[in-house]
Amino acid sequence: MIVVMLTLFALVVIGFVAGKLGYLGGDFDRQLSRLVINITCPALILSSAMTGELPDRQYILPLLLISTLTYLLLTAVGFLLPRYLTSDPKAQGPVGFALIFGNVGFMGYPVVASIFGHEAVFYAAVLNVVNTFAVFTVGTILITGGSNDRKHFEKKVLYSTPMFAAYLTMAIVALRIDNIPEAISQPLTMLGNITVPAALLIIGSSMSQLSLRSMLGNRTVYATTLLRLALLPIGIHFLMKLLGFAPLVDNINTLVIAMPVATYGTILCLKYGKDTTMITEVTFVTTLVSIVTIPLIVMLLF
Repeated sequence: MIVVMLTLFALVVIGFVAGKLGYLGGDFDRQLSRLVINITCPALILSSAMTGELPDRQYILPLLLISTLTYLLLTAVGFLLPRYLTSDPKAQGPVGFALIFGNVGFMGYPVVASIFGHEAVFYAAVLNVVNTFAVFTVGTILITGGSNDRKHFEKKVLYSTPMFAAYLTMAIVALRIDNIPEAISQPLTMLGNITVPAALLIIGSSMSQLSLRSMLGNRTVYATTLLRLALLPIGIHFLMKLLGFAPLVDNINTLVIAMPVATYGTILCLKYGKDTTMITEVTFVTTLVSIVTIPLIVMLLF
């Protein structure tokens, strides 16, 4: 576990240094992010059902159910707690977003694959279906607050490349299609393998653009970090265990929601012209601290 996290952290550090030296950053990061989100990450999801044994289809419905329950609970937390964490009304929406949404695409898939094996990316992708829907509904409302320009939901999100890959992979597993030609599976696997290093390099590069003040954070950032990375994942883990979910389903769900803050928060702030200070600070601090908290959660709970 320590070796896995040190390996992932090393790639983040390389991305940070590359960003400082000018090899990464700006338009290059934006284009690379688009490549990861729209091409390599969908390939990673699809390849999870094309290498070796097919993932177990009996987990599809439990994963969708546990994810739905999880995000209902987190949504309640995201709307109720921020007023107690900060007195700044403009910061309450970003704090709520940070409490609910983890970085599943860039960090979740690599970590799940490293700990549970490549086929477990499929399970994380099933969980991410509900997460993605919630980001662009609940997340948008939190980021935009009471402004009139908010869009409650953009239907095209349901047909984005990562979501389409998740739907297709669920169909492959549900129908037990295990005779996919190597001419298809091997290129997808090679392409999907780009996702982990590219995503971690992007995270490191984005950190290199932050000011020292953003890196240091404040009490609101630290309180949000404690809730996002420790208290909420642990609490939900034991609650879902009491509700009778299978250990594998519960563990992967816990690991996914123990990720640092989703980068979609910053993207939504930029899209709707909102201040990015709070969401940027909490994204950086949670990403840094998660290097310690994720191994601890795995060792203590799984």
